[in-house]
Amino acid sequence: MIMTSRSHAAAPILEAKGVTKQFGGFTALDTVDFAMAPGERVGLIGPNGSGKSTFVNCLTGALTPERGTISFEGSSIAGLPAWQRARKGLVRSFQIPRPFKKLSVIENVQVPLRFALAQPPAGGSEHKALEILESIGLGPKAYWSPKDLSQVELRKLELGRALAASPRLLIADEAMAGLSDSEVDEIVELLERLNGEGIAIILIEHIMRAVMRFSQRIVVLVAGKKIADGDPHEVMRHEDVERAYLGQ
Repeated sequence: MIMTSRSHAAAPILEAKGVTKQFGGFTALDTVDFAMAPGERVGLIGPNGSGKSTFVNCLTGALTPERGTISFEGSSIAGLPAWQRARKGLVRSFQIPRPFKKLSVIENVQVPLRFALAQPPAGGSEHKALEILESIGLGPKAYWSPKDLSQVELRKLELGRALAASPRLLIADEAMAGLSDSEVDEIVELLERLNGEGIAIILIEHIMRAVMRFSQRIVVLVAGKKIADGDPHEVMRHEDVERAYLGQ
């Protein structure tokens, strides 16, 4: 496995050890180790079928691994359902935005504010939802229907709904798929700003320009195994990664 040096000064906000997930006789994840420091930006990449989504689903509680441990902020989260992990601050956005179509943009953000937080936001959910929408550039469209939003605006709304859960760690799952170059830059800038506010972010993305710009570290999964973990430029230059991920 390719490893490059990185600092371990801070205790990890998220740590997975030996995570293994099987579906019948198929091993989707094979003893995957992963650790992430508070405030870090990590790109998680790999070809289709590499195990990225399975790994994220194990982290967030949608799937239960057969073996391995997962801890968040120093405590095991084994057995906790997804909503309890979200309340602890481990939050994800989804690759395909699926807003509640009969609710307005602001009402879509109010849903997690009302149900994903242990305590209601000060000033009320509408005030907080509008604050979130203003921060992601959707304030002027707060009372629009989601069906009237563009693709990049739907991606921003998906991130806004995740932000409503007050994440300490945000997993952004292909938040840029299908966007133009300028729209990709918008999402990268938004994620960089959120990270600057103290949110650790795992970026799962196939657009390598965005991954290289955003990530402080890149982790590569191939066929359920972690084959690389380290500095983005060193990782992407390695023959194993080029062969497995870039097809070279």
